[in-house]
Amino acid sequence: MSAGKVYLVGAGPGDPGLITVKGRKILERADSILYDHLAPERLLDLAPAGAERVYVGKKRSTHEFSQDEIAGMLIERANRGLNVVRLKGGDPLIFARGGEEIEALAAAGIPFEIVPGVTAPLGIAAYTGVPLTHREHTSAVTFVTGHSVDAIDWSKVGASETIVLFMGLMNFPAIARELIAHGRSPATPAMAVRWATRPDQRTISGTLGDLPAKIAAQALKPPATIIIGEVVALRERFNWYECLPLFGRRIVITRDRRQAMDLAEPLEALGAETLLAPMIEIGPPADLRALEDAVARLETYDWLIFTSVNGVRYFVEALDRSSADLRALKARICAIGPATRGSIEALHLKVDRMPEEYVAESLLTAFESEDLNSRRILIPRAAVARDVIPVELARRGASVEVVEAYRTIIPQDAADRAREALAREPHWITFTSSSTVNNFVASVSGRSLGNARIASIGPITSATLREHGMRVDVEAKPHSIEGLVDAMRGS
Repeated sequence: MSAGKVYLVGAGPGDPGLITVKGRKILERADSILYDHLAPERLLDLAPAGAERVYVGKKRSTHEFSQDEIAGMLIERANRGLNVVRLKGGDPLIFARGGEEIEALAAAGIPFEIVPGVTAPLGIAAYTGVPLTHREHTSAVTFVTGHSVDAIDWSKVGASETIVLFMGLMNFPAIARELIAHGRSPATPAMAVRWATRPDQRTISGTLGDLPAKIAAQALKPPATIIIGEVVALRERFNWYECLPLFGRRIVITRDRRQAMDLAEPLEALGAETLLAPMIEIGPPADLRALEDAVARLETYDWLIFTSVNGVRYFVEALDRSSADLRALKARICAIGPATRGSIEALHLKVDRMPEEYVAESLLTAFESEDLNSRRILIPRAAVARDVIPVELARRGASVEVVEAYRTIIPQDAADRAREALAREPHWITFTSSSTVNNFVASVSGRSLGNARIASIGPITSATLREHGMRVDVEAKPHSIEGLVDAMRGS
C-alpha cells in the first residue's frame, strides 16, 4: 500500500468563510481530519460523510493529546494510505506548532503539503476596522507570543509601532508593565479581541495602561488576541462588522441540513451566528412507482404544478432514471415561490404562471381565468401535504393527479440538536414549514424556549405555530427565504 499524504491546512481565524479555496478543496476529499479547538467545526461538514473526524484540541489547561501523540497519529494514518488533514486555527506556521509537526513528518518520510490560512491578526484587522499598518501611524508590525513573559526581550518588542500579542491574555498585566518599563507610553491605544471574525466576537478597547484592568473587570477569557499601537484608535471610524444589523444574534435554523445554508449564509452576512438544528430530512418516497409512472406519461399532461424546490428536484431525478427527457414535457408549468421558480428556470424551462402570494390559496386565484375542464394536471409533492389545491382544481373540472415525489422525516438526532440549540439561548428560532414546527415541538418535549423570538416563513407555518401555543413574532412577506431574512433584520 502506498503512503498517504498529510495536509497542514489553515482554517482561518474563526469565520468558516475565510478558509482558502485550496483548503476547502482538500477538506472535500479528506479521509481523516485532526482538528484543533480554534478550527471552525462548520468546516468539518465539507469532508465526505465517511471521513474520520478527530478532535485534538488544546486549551490553556487541557490537552486532548500531546504534540508527540498528534504527530504519531498523522504518521500512522498516512502510512495506512489515507489523505490526512491537520486542520489548524489561523495559519499552520504562525504560533500553531506546525513547524514541529512537519519536522516529524519529514523525519518519518511522510509526504506533506502546507496550505496557508488567514492568521488571527489579519482577521482581527479586517473585522474590527483596525489596519495593522497605516502610512500615518505605523510601518512595522511585530507578532509575539505571550506564553512566557521572561522569554521575551520587551525592550526590542516595545520599539515596534504595532504589537500583536498571541496567547497573552493571562499574562497581559505583566506584559503591559514590561512594555511601559521599557519606554512604551501607558496612553498607547490597545485592545483585546476574543473570537475574532465570529458573530460572538468581543472587543475591549483601552490603553496599554488601563486595558489590563478592563479585561479583569469584564472577565474576558481566552482565546483572545491583543493589539497595541496607534492604529487601534482607528477602530472608532472603521468598525463595520460589529455594526451589522444582526451582529451577535444567535438564530436557530430548523430546515433540512442540505438546504440550511440557503438561510444561514444571508443571516451570517448580516452578522448573525446560526445554529443548525434540522427538524426535517428530505428523502425519496417509500415507493417510487407512482412518480415513475407519471413521468412515463409526461406528454399527456396539460399543466405541471410544483409547490417546492424539492418537488422539482425529485421529479427531475425520476426523469433522469427514465428513458425520456425534457422533450417529453408538453405541459405548461406553474411554480409557487421564487425559489421553486429558480430551480425550474435552472433547467432552462419557462414558468408560465406563478401566484402573487406563495401559498396554495393564491395559486388557486391565479387559475381563476383558466378553463380547466378536462385539463390533466400533475402535482409532484411531499407525501404529507394539504389537499386544498387538488380538491379545488378538481372541483373546477380538472383531472388532477397528485404523486408522492419526496417525503419528510424527522432526523434521528433532532432532539439532541434542538436541546443543544436551546442551551445556547438563541435570540431567534426560524421555521420554514409546518413539518419543522411539529418536529421541533416533539423534540423539545415542552422545554422552555427562553426569550427566543419566533420567525415564520408564511401563514400556514404560522397557523401551525399558533396551534402549538407558540407566539409568531415575525412572518415573512413575501413568504420566501429572502422575506424571512428581511423580517428578522427589520425587527
